[in-house]
Amino acid sequence: MTTDKKALKIAVIGGGSSYTPEIVEGFILKYHDMPIRELWLVDIEEGRHKLEIVGALAKRMVEKAGLPIRVELTVDRREAIRGADFVTTQIRVGLLEARRQDEHIPIKHGVIGQETTGPGGMFKALRTVPVILDICKDIEELAPDAWLLNFTNPAGIVTEAVQKYTKVKTVGLCNSPINFQKYLAKEYGVSEQDALAEFVGINHLHWVTAAYVHGEDKLPEMIAGQKSYSAANVTALDWDADFLSALGAIPTYYLRYFYMTDKMYADMAASLEKNETRADVVSRVESELFELYADPDLKEKPKQLEQRGGAFYSESAVNLIYSLYVNKQDIQTLNVRNGRMLDFLPEDASIEVNCVVTGQGPIPLPPQRVPEAIKGLIHEVKVYESLTIEAAITGCRDTALLAMTHHPLVPSIEVGKRLLDEMLEANKAYLPNFFKAGSLEPA
Repeated sequence: MTTDKKALKIAVIGGGSSYTPEIVEGFILKYHDMPIRELWLVDIEEGRHKLEIVGALAKRMVEKAGLPIRVELTVDRREAIRGADFVTTQIRVGLLEARRQDEHIPIKHGVIGQETTGPGGMFKALRTVPVILDICKDIEELAPDAWLLNFTNPAGIVTEAVQKYTKVKTVGLCNSPINFQKYLAKEYGVSEQDALAEFVGINHLHWVTAAYVHGEDKLPEMIAGQKSYSAANVTALDWDADFLSALGAIPTYYLRYFYMTDKMYADMAASLEKNETRADVVSRVESELFELYADPDLKEKPKQLEQRGGAFYSESAVNLIYSLYVNKQDIQTLNVRNGRMLDFLPEDASIEVNCVVTGQGPIPLPPQRVPEAIKGLIHEVKVYESLTIEAAITGCRDTALLAMTHHPLVPSIEVGKRLLDEMLEANKAYLPNFFKAGSLEPA
């Protein structure tokens, strides 16, 4: 460790997450360029058991690496945030049981049930936004110069809420872009430094509009060969060749919910019948991972973590922290304030685009091309997202109804109202601002 580098304090909110070993591995690998003095893993009382298991593994990993990183485990969030240089959030309000409701309830009403989009994504946002804003109050008071790196889903909505309603310096991250970058490099047998994709859109609703390998755009070739990346958490249906050719872009795998709604719903309904929805699968994978983590002989991130569905998200987080720390000025795909990048969206909207990461923060790069055919869907989903943020903050049922019925995956007002009522009741414990005197009322 050189003396001219400031040793960092980093707080990981949601430190009991199964993803934590990956971010710890990233910090270990980057230590000599980015020395960390203190790594605080924070969770809530209900997550203490998992925090202790993951924290013990983190300490073994650091000890094996022979590094002087002090790993602290706590349920005192303020203690962890005080004086931090970077804060990351990877929380799940309501734990996996709430995710199960987010998926199961919509499917029973004939609607896509997914944790980041549609009714499920909306209710995850309603539960999460107030909690994240409360965390931001602590950051404003105890670490006003810290960067908040948000990986908590739905990342675009959460990031936009922080940008609109707090003074915290924040950036949203998603593992989807980094996974595509890795896929692109692998397909063409080059290093990741020699491959660069351009992304345009919002979180979980972006399109690849260029794919450079050694400076040559391979996107037309990829479209002609129907080459696209998918992930473990989204059913990998093939894209229609004529549609991709007409679009001239490669949609993220999450766009299958919008472009192939009938097939994706049929797959979800079948999974529900077999207790094999993504929430059910993740619950089993998590149990297996924590059994591995509890092994006192395990001193590294296990390969099985890649089955979790969010593989390499921590690599994104570590890369971003490092680039902010050293003013690297490299290109990363991030969730940032729109400004005037996409002129059909409000300036304060959160968008997902390529950015140059400087020591002062990310600078978004104007997209070279925004296909006309994608603008309407982006705008429609953005309206839903903005309404959801307003509903999360105000607890107004009328605003929540507008958000629900304006989501393109909700087929009618009638279905939207049924979903809203049932999901509000199911989430009552996590949405106190929607309820008064024990009964449901508009705020």
